[in-house]
Amino acid sequence: MIYAMARMTIPFKKLDEALEILGSVVQRVRFDSGCLSCNVYRDVDSENDVMIEEIWNDEKDLASHLRSSEYQKILLVVEMASAPPEIKFYSILNATGVETIEKARTAVREEIRVEE
Repeated sequence: MIYAMARMTIPFKKLDEALEILGSVVQRVRFDSGCLSCNVYRDVDSENDVMIEEIWNDEKDLASHLRSSEYQKILLVVEMASAPPEIKFYSILNATGVETIEKARTAVREEIRVEE
């Protein structure tokens, strides 16, 4: 799996346009082959900060996306940013869910019982 994110600060005058573009990208990309997730977020503390987050099945699917017209629209929004954007790609070997919390909390309870 590949986790991709782009975080940028958009000038207030361009914020509505940027959100509209990113919103339309998300609606299309979610149906692309290999896309596991695609979302846009706005920072609650800094309303001009926007992030698009994507999760791709593998590098091949990500590479195809990076060459697409939809990604070109993301780059258009990146160019609107008032400061250098933060763009990151992470390779994820495995992912877990609630079971990780349960395992950690169970281990703590078992340690407490042993100490008593």
